[in-house]
Amino acid sequence: MTMVLEAPEERTSAAPAPAPAPRVRKERNTRHLSDFTDLTKRVKAEGLMARSHAWYISRMVAYPLMLAGLTVGSILIGDSWWQLGMAFLLAVLMTQIAFLGHDAAHRQIFASGKLNEWTALVVINLFVGMGLGWWQVKHSKHHATPNQAGRDPDVRRGTVAYTPEDARDRPTAFQRWLSSYQGVWFFPIMTLAGLQLHVAGFQRLLSREPVDRRWTEIAFIVIRQATLIGFAFLVMSWPIALAFIAVEVLVFGFYLGMSFAPNHIGMPMVPKEVRIDFLRRQVLMSRNISGGRFVDTLLGGLNYQIEHHLFPSMSRPNLRKVAPMVREHCEKLGINYHETSLGRSYVEVARYINRVGRGNIDVWACPLAGSLRAGGI
Repeated sequence: MTMVLEAPEERTSAAPAPAPAPRVRKERNTRHLSDFTDLTKRVKAEGLMARSHAWYISRMVAYPLMLAGLTVGSILIGDSWWQLGMAFLLAVLMTQIAFLGHDAAHRQIFASGKLNEWTALVVINLFVGMGLGWWQVKHSKHHATPNQAGRDPDVRRGTVAYTPEDARDRPTAFQRWLSSYQGVWFFPIMTLAGLQLHVAGFQRLLSREPVDRRWTEIAFIVIRQATLIGFAFLVMSWPIALAFIAVEVLVFGFYLGMSFAPNHIGMPMVPKEVRIDFLRRQVLMSRNISGGRFVDTLLGGLNYQIEHHLFPSMSRPNLRKVAPMVREHCEKLGINYHETSLGRSYVEVARYINRVGRGNIDVWACPLAGSLRAGGI
């Protein structure tokens, strides 16, 4: 079924002035606005926008202590290939710390915007070694237009094709052939996600683009990377040190990439010119992952992607509490609320991008069309 959605009308200078919008359109827009307003009022009434200071502070204390423990353990192990196990644990811890930086960047931790920003800066740049400024610009655009072609930077044309048009427009036959099997190599290439994030963040800091606290970001990243590399070569012989750094970067990238991949890939794509109200735009293009508190911890709260997109400044512990309320609200309005297991989400991702790469999928079709029509759009 082909999706029929409203798109902005083209106007020419010779065209007569547009007639006043029909009353039904005004009523519809008002109703859609109230759909989210009603939900927000309920959420605030339940106190779910309150900060979770104790929860976050406990992790701000625990993570540095864990990092110190891994450092001591690595020193005790010395020049041994067992250091690769320590590199694996370090990568897992860095990913969990990155999740904390994500929360701070969304102003989930403190009421003060400046305190959140500096927390994110220290966590993301000094501890993880990425660039906060670059990531914030990219991530803000994603939140504003999830899965919208030409607007969401997370689905822009690149290594992976997210629309059949992108797959067909590859410049060489070899690249088109690679796209037809992208569902196979997508997950292994996630190991390079961490390296790409490190490089992209630093490249922006060295560019001419305006960046707040440019030199602070650069200093934090240099200190972090120099500390990691210096420690590895000080404690280990050069072959083990190189392997240690490689394992840390690759595992970090894979873990982070596999945490973000299920959030939107395989959910409906939106043409660039289509306008959708905020509630439906955030819910229909996002996927939740079930699995209880273990998955909550494993994915850093990103498993509540729908709730996070609706309330990006909501503290992570409250996402679990608000999820039943959001699900009930969506069911009442006939909006598709998609939740599945972690394993199943990866199957959906692989099938989707593989079909897109082969050009035999209509990315604009149901369930988005049906959900929007049910909502009166």
